[in-house]
Amino acid sequence: MIINEIQDEIIEEFSVFNDWMDKYSLLIEMGNLLPPLEEKYRTKSNLIEGCQSRVWLQSDFENGKVIFQGESDAVIVKGIMALLIRVLSAHTPQEILQADLYFIKKIGLTHHLSPARSNGLLSMLKQMKMYALACNNCEIKANQKPKPI
Repeated sequence: MIINEIQDEIIEEFSVFNDWMDKYSLLIEMGNLLPPLEEKYRTKSNLIEGCQSRVWLQSDFENGKVIFQGESDAVIVKGIMALLIRVLSAHTPQEILQADLYFIKKIGLTHHLSPARSNGLLSMLKQMKMYALACNNCEIKANQKPKPI
């Protein structure tokens, strides 16, 4: 499924609710559905800087696609992480880097998150794009032919 189709699904799921308390409940439910991150990935190097709560993000590069796993000790932040993983995981680095994540604004997250959570969202997104950039650079190098001497 392409990134924009996933975003449109999320927008539709959130559009059912008018009240933000219901939307927060949906966000928490999505976070609860996120598989727990294995203990071996809960390392300092996987902690995302800039988040008020503790957020871990694990990235793997498999068959040309970036696979994300994440965890947070805060329920709403975990829901935000679940949304980002749902949209960006299992896509190529180039798809992730070029993604316009319009769903964030369309479902109202930009207006209904506290400044600390908004900063956390931006930090998570930045880290995911940095992983994609690193994977993209590795993929480019792997596909380059050695230059003759």
